[in-house]
Amino acid sequence: VVYLVVFHLSFVMFVWSYWKTIFTSPASPSNEFSLSKADKEQYEKEERPESQQEILRRAAKDLPIYTTTASRAIRYCDRCQLIKPDRCHHCSACDICVLKMDHHCPWVNNCVGFSNYKFFLLFLMYSLLYCLFVAATVLQYFIKFWTNELPDTHAKFHVLFLFFVAAMFFISILSLFSYHCWLVGKNRSTIETFRAPTFRNGPDKNGFSLGCSKNLREVFGDEKKYWLLPIFTSLGDGCNFPTRLVIMDPEQLTVSSQNEPAKSSGANQSFPTRPLSESQNRLLASDSQWVESGPEEENVKSGNLNCNTSDDS
Repeated sequence: VVYLVVFHLSFVMFVWSYWKTIFTSPASPSNEFSLSKADKEQYEKEERPESQQEILRRAAKDLPIYTTTASRAIRYCDRCQLIKPDRCHHCSACDICVLKMDHHCPWVNNCVGFSNYKFFLLFLMYSLLYCLFVAATVLQYFIKFWTNELPDTHAKFHVLFLFFVAAMFFISILSLFSYHCWLVGKNRSTIETFRAPTFRNGPDKNGFSLGCSKNLREVFGDEKKYWLLPIFTSLGDGCNFPTRLVIMDPEQLTVSSQNEPAKSSGANQSFPTRPLSESQNRLLASDSQWVESGPEEENVKSGNLNCNTSDDS
């Protein structure tokens, strides 16, 4: 009875997670990241990159964008014709901009990003457990096969094949799952591992890391009872993310000091007052809940900013 319960439970969770990973649409930026009709026409008429960047800077001044290109230009997608939010990249396979894009996975025929990254992790975990369960239950017959204790029937070759397939998939999935667990702990995407995001103070691969516990909850949410279920519980809206390494430009500091003073969590370290969603602000404000919280992590005023899905690299 226990065998059947574990088998069916692992299979159901595996199929459910796989289904959610495949059929959850990649999240794209909301309309506020698109240029206005006038700005778009002016951008297309301009031939000089400097003039185009000036148009993009003017359009992005009120957007929660902290990262730039390696050449310190505003990240803009010519295909989707929008200013890309932080951690957003354009998928050439899906031909859309995907929020917090990790990679395009051919095994699920979908982009893995903000909207389904939790489902992808659970899919890997339940696949791993399912392969381990199959290999463990077949192991006794596999041993009998090599000791010639298994009856001489055609079924013994099926046992051999099943064990090798389960073991091979277990080893390959284990390496991939371990890698993504490391990424979650560092709050990085696969793209950011190979190309560190560029902030105003330069590239930094740990720019979005808030400590292991906060990084984990950013993906899986605050309610631990939902962590192992393939239902969406990730924090934030996918368009802006808390970061501890953002240093404002002198012009922004002047403006913010006139309107609303920027809060500081460390000596001589100022942080922008751009809005963050309530869930993201919760990551920054509830320092008493986290062991990893340090003086370098910022407290930012919260606001309401609703986003949908998509990006470009």
